[in-house]
Amino acid sequence: MRKYLIAGLLIWIPLGVTVMVVKLLVDIMDRTLLLLPAKWQPDALLGIHIPGLGVVLSVVVVLVTGIVVANFLGRRLVAMWEYLLSHIPFVAGVYRAAKQVMEAVLSTGGQSFRKVMLIEYPRKGIWCLSFLTGSDFAEIDARTGKQMVSVFVPTTPNPTSGFVILMPREDVIELDMSVDDGLKMIISLGVAVPVWEQQDAPDVAEIAAAQRDT
Repeated sequence: MRKYLIAGLLIWIPLGVTVMVVKLLVDIMDRTLLLLPAKWQPDALLGIHIPGLGVVLSVVVVLVTGIVVANFLGRRLVAMWEYLLSHIPFVAGVYRAAKQVMEAVLSTGGQSFRKVMLIEYPRKGIWCLSFLTGSDFAEIDARTGKQMVSVFVPTTPNPTSGFVILMPREDVIELDMSVDDGLKMIISLGVAVPVWEQQDAPDVAEIAAAQRDT
């Protein structure tokens, strides 16, 4: 009975969590329908509520926005819009920070959140997973005399919160695992460990024995 119960939970709990997350995202996107005039909203036109239409509208709005800002006139409009925002206290700082984060994350040539790193934290001998977020710190490198990198250390099981640490590059170990595998390992409390396919990896038991001998 215990085996069958666990087998059933392994099916229904991940499915239920997935359904809840998808429903949350769809409900949030459905709120974009409120931007339409009341008489143009699907509920008023069709007489029934169809979940998910907000997703279609969100995709269309984002796509059209991208097409508009990709040309010369669109870039001029964005420049004027950003100029106005830059003169509004508090709003300017929030907008610039959000834009820099999105540019760093979505940039195809950027390094942010492209690599999983292993660092010793909170003390020597204790290791934790982190994600590389930056490596170009001219002033910090000059003042410390070392090449510094910034890593994001997420909390478990909610990886959306955490903190940023600046560390010397030589103190950070870059892992082969993908960002998706790193997130799975963090969210699962270390249960979902990705398979490392490197064939010539040193044997951990042999290394431990050699360290004991020395």
